[in-house]
Amino acid sequence: MSDGSGDMRPFYDRHVFMCMNERPEGHERGSCASKGAVQLRNYMKARAKELGLDNTRINQAGCLDRCELGPTMVIYPEGIWYKCETAADCEEILTEHLQHGRPVKRLMLHPDDR
Repeated sequence: MSDGSGDMRPFYDRHVFMCMNERPEGHERGSCASKGAVQLRNYMKARAKELGLDNTRINQAGCLDRCELGPTMVIYPEGIWYKCETAADCEEILTEHLQHGRPVKRLMLHPDDR
């Protein structure tokens, strides 16, 4: 979408990708789906709408390669990764990061986390 100046404007201000990967039962790395990621993503989608976050898109993603730390998500354009285990974690990310632009440090994942 063009803003009239020839520059492209993004479709969304922020894009949230939540891992929905599902591995077989007993897999050593686990899977985000078996840790409640589907329910948490559904919660985030509903709450984002309630909060009026119209320029934020909550999507499911395939494997983000951090299932052992999960459920995991990444938010763009910042590229901030989170571990989100509960609806309360999701709520904090929604209100602090997505509404107010303040990343939630206690839930952030770092590249060297394993």
